[in-house]
Amino acid sequence: MYLAANGRPDAPPRPPGARRRVPAAVLALGAVSLVTDVSSEMVTAVLPLYLVLGLGLTPLQFGFLDGMFNGATALVRLLGGRLADRRGHHKRVAGAGYLLSALSRLGLLLAGGAPGAIAAALAADRLGKGIRTAPRDALISLSGPPESLGRSFGVHRAMDTTGALLGPLAAFAVLWATADAYDAVFAVSFCTGLLGVLLLVVYVPATPGPAAAPRAGARPPRRPVLRDPAFRRVLYASALLGATTIGDAFLYLLLLRGLDLPPVLFTLLPLGAAAVYLLLAVPAGRIADRTGRRGAFLLGHCALLGAYALLLAPVSAPTVAGVLTLLGFFYAATDGVLMALAAPALPAAGRAGGLAVLQTGQALARLLGAAGFGAAWTLWGQRPALWAAALALAGALAAASRILPATPPNSSAAPEVP
Repeated sequence: MYLAANGRPDAPPRPPGARRRVPAAVLALGAVSLVTDVSSEMVTAVLPLYLVLGLGLTPLQFGFLDGMFNGATALVRLLGGRLADRRGHHKRVAGAGYLLSALSRLGLLLAGGAPGAIAAALAADRLGKGIRTAPRDALISLSGPPESLGRSFGVHRAMDTTGALLGPLAAFAVLWATADAYDAVFAVSFCTGLLGVLLLVVYVPATPGPAAAPRAGARPPRRPVLRDPAFRRVLYASALLGATTIGDAFLYLLLLRGLDLPPVLFTLLPLGAAAVYLLLAVPAGRIADRTGRRGAFLLGHCALLGAYALLLAPVSAPTVAGVLTLLGFFYAATDGVLMALAAPALPAAGRAGGLAVLQTGQALARLLGAAGFGAAWTLWGQRPALWAAALALAGALAAASRILPATPPNSSAAPEVP
């Protein structure tokens, strides 16, 4: 096996004199995501209270609505990616998704408690999220040199997570100031979402930067992205690992039961993992660029396996801290790093569509994994199900280490010689 120019087998070569700054377009997209996540998480934080306590929906009805729309989001990503690639209008398609999500807050405000109107507003929000995700990530990957994609995605994900942390705080501040007026939360969320759209229009360039951006009006490549062997390997490995991911909610529930904590603390546990993710996203991206994204992606899943192992031991306060830290590290080392790993294997004119396929495959695999763990818990009990999940993840890690390409996709490294 030949080494890449920087001496690592799975890190892209760094050309001499390459700029080390994060591209302005990435910072602008990060600001858009930060503001948009404040808007969306304001609604997410109060929606269960509004629907279950305010409107009287049963938890089963709420869970059905939420699960159905989240599943639809994964499939709509394919449409967003295809539309963005068709004429190279990534910014326009992403902007349409952001605007649709912002307008959904107005729909909640005007719904007046009508179940049909609320369902339509929730559907619009999920559709907007699905449409914008792949074009946005394609813009990030096309806005900077390939050798710094890990850092670019890390910066974006850190800014995105900042918004996710601020959103619930803003929602509860509005509820406190307005004596639990949910309409006020929806109104503030709507205005904040429109601000995110405005930032996109003003500060995000329509044409990406130096990474071989497609021309406006260019048609996507006729060769399907699944014909590329390097991309197929990344897709298969991410789907395999996703199918052995049991879902964050189950991890939090295991912690809650292990310590016999009051249910109200359930909503605070994700904040701990998100805080770790926020702190580590940028360093993890930089390290992945330097030492190899393949290794970082696998190491992140090793951290998730460590979280499973901690939960198999007696749960204590240090266990909670350890699980949340490992979970945050898992997302920091895998979320943006996976996009940075796959993007160089995709042509610029088909980048959004390819990333949409990757994101959809991983999301559906994780949905399958969570459903499988829930079924195993119901049939076998908590501990046997967790043992099965840990063994499955260990096996998937061994398989993924052989599936993932050892050399960076579309790099100057020569192929491996058997």
